[in-house]
This record gives sequence, C-alpha cells and structure tokens, in this order.
Amino acid sequence: MNLTRFEPWSLVDLMYRDLDRLATRRLGNANGGGEHSVADWVPAVDIVEEKERFVLRADVPGVDPKNIDVSMDGGVLTVAGERRNEAETVEDGVKRIERFSGRFYRRFTLPDTADAEGISARSENGILEVSIPKQPEVRSRRIAVEHSA
Repeated sequence: MNLTRFEPWSLVDLMYRDLDRLATRRLGNANGGGEHSVADWVPAVDIVEEKERFVLRADVPGVDPKNIDVSMDGGVLTVAGERRNEAETVEDGVKRIERFSGRFYRRFTLPDTADAEGISARSENGILEVSIPKQPEVRSRRIAVEHSA
C-alpha cells in the first residue's frame, strides 16, 4: 500500500502564483506596458562570497549565451536576457505550458570591495556564473605624529 501525502495549501499557492502572473501580464498589456515591460520572468540566483571574489550563479536554462547581457554601472550589476519561445504544438486538444519565456532582468548592488574592472561571466549547462573579484584589502597603518620644537 502506498501512502500519498495530501498538501492542499501547495495547490492553493500554485493557483495563486498562476493567477498573479496572469493578472500582471494582462494589466501590463492594458496599461500599454506589454511591449515595454521590464521582465517576463525572473531567474533564481545564488550569491556566494569567497575569500577573493563574489560568485553569482543564475538558473537560465534554454537561454542562448548570446542573448544574455551582463553590465556594471555605478556599483550595480545588471543581468538581463531573453529566452525565446519554442514552437508550440497541440496534440489531442491538450496544452500545458509551465516554463517561462521572454525577457528577464535582475539587478544587484555590489559592495565597495568589488572590483568592477575584473568581472567575468560564462554560461554552461543552463547556469550563468558571474565572477566578481574583490579589490585588494587596504591595510591600516600607524602614522607617526611629528612635532616641531
């Protein structure tokens, strides 16, 4: 006998997110923002601080690296891009689309220790990895106070 766990709130949460996404897209189109909206979906991101760098990893499966833009301006790192729709097919009148497509856009404020000139990015197996090196640590020093006689 198999036991199946029933969690009704997970179904409600899923329905809420679907309705919210639908309402947001409809309102964006009604307000003239459909073609000018900032993002259609948001990739999940992990940020890790290592000894000599910060590493940002974003889930961007199905996104061609040529369609990803990483830029740095005024201490803010911007990751943007687009995942294009695949050709849709309908078999036996059933259609279900769960994967997001369209533009994505994320911004991150970097600490003062980040070296903007050394930032590099690469995409492999649907993971975008942005490496942000840290600036050399400024060490404090004691300054002798001179006095004149």
